Amino acid sequence: MADPIKVDVWSDIACPWCFIGKRKFELGAAEAGIPVEVEYHSFELAPDTPVDFDGSEQDYLTSRGFPAEQIPQMLARVTGIAETVGLRYDYDALQHTNTVKAHQLIHWAKAQGHQLEMKERLLAAYFEEGRHVGREEDLADLAAEIGLDREDALSALREDRFLADVREDQALAQQLGIQGVPFFVFDGQYGVSGAQDPATFADVLRQVSEKRPEVAS
Repeated sequence: MADPIKVDVWSDIACPWCFIGKRKFELGAAEAGIPVEVEYHSFELAPDTPVDFDGSEQDYLTSRGFPAEQIPQMLARVTGIAETVGLRYDYDALQHTNTVKAHQLIHWAKAQGHQLEMKERLLAAYFEEGRHVGREEDLADLAAEIGLDREDALSALREDRFLADVREDQALAQQLGIQGVPFFVFDGQYGVSGAQDPATFADVLRQVSEKRPEVAS
């Protein structure tokens, strides 16, 4: 069997399109029936966000320059699109926070061989459950919920043990010219931006697979 297609994904925990894009990519990969190896990379959309943001989603978006009167319709649209891929966004419960520690936790989980589970748990906690994903204690709780060592997770976060890995991801994104997320790179050669439809991801996987050199049996 051919080696799986490597898919590097830059995304942020606080990015609604990143969770939607994750689901759409998974559906596309299933449709294509082509093995993939996914690795997530850190990208902070708003690194200046405080750990404890005092306000609602409406307050946050207003502070970012979005017209207040347009925000309810905008959130309803995103929530509706999320529902089409089985996600239940709860913007009333959502707690805005800085995501650099969450990215460190994903790198820590990657070192344990559980990056994908940690990424999924963080996105669900943030968008669907109203959990806090910026504080060290809360993040360690989420690590424990997927069966990982809470105390080691907490220690890694307190020591910023994986901060250099986060910064390395961000530097690579800059080198590649990535300015928005989600951003998918297939086999280190083909870039796809945004939460594309599953059929688009399936087509890309087929094209990448077809362009690979023949492997002698």
